[in-house]
Amino acid sequence: MTVSNSRGPLVYACSGCSSVAQLANQLALRLQTAGVAEMSCIAGVGGDVAPLVKQARSGRPILALDGCQLQCVRNCLARHDVTPTWHELLTDYGIRKKYRQPWSEEAAERIFPVLVDRLQGSAA
Repeated sequence: MTVSNSRGPLVYACSGCSSVAQLANQLALRLQTAGVAEMSCIAGVGGDVAPLVKQARSGRPILALDGCQLQCVRNCLARHDVTPTWHELLTDYGIRKKYRQPWSEEAAERIFPVLVDRLQGSAA
């Protein structure tokens, strides 16, 4: 599946200061680059930016990528009564949250195909 229209899945990612937050952002960028999902701005949703809230509430499938148990992406969406179709918590993959350390390429390579499979399974 390649997202070539405005009805494909949206992906929202944490992009905070920890390794898992930056991993979530990296995975979202990769999903967009691969044409599997369209990345949108969770900060805009949380900040009540009207066009971004409207997009989040459009009914398109949503993948929410949270780095840790704080679940900032899920909570930003919930402020506008939006429930993601899929919610992935990267610490559930056995990845530890670390500060002042980069995200792991090994983790990205391991998790990316799982996310692609999940999103492509929604194409039917």
